[in-house]
Amino acid sequence: MTEQDLLAQPPVDYMNETQRGFFRALLLAQRNELQARIDAEFQVLREQEPNSDPADVGSAEEQRQWQLRLLEREKKLLDKIDDALELLARGEYGWCRETGEPIGLQRLLLRPTATLCIEAKEREELRERHKRAS
Repeated sequence: MTEQDLLAQPPVDYMNETQRGFFRALLLAQRNELQARIDAEFQVLREQEPNSDPADVGSAEEQRQWQLRLLEREKKLLDKIDDALELLARGEYGWCRETGEPIGLQRLLLRPTATLCIEAKEREELRERHKRAS
């Protein structure tokens, strides 16, 4: 099934078996790609050789810290993908965790790990901005 086929389905078919299969395949592909990137980054970190020049040591440490931050972000995304796959297995994927309304196919295509519909996400962001401002 293509994205166009998915979007052409009637609203009554929302999160039917075909759609769940589409998103399961999409999430698994993203998970495999992400896991490969994480593994490659860890390999690069393990292969880095120590330097004796203080300038090189500082530069290498800065690069290492940047790589670790990237790995941390990618690990968080991996966890979100795993959570989405768990929701799929329970039959809860595609439904807003706050309102119970459909998240929507277009939103899920853009962000397959979304757990909130657009309106609930906007409210969450407003609350976060309000907390930061106060």
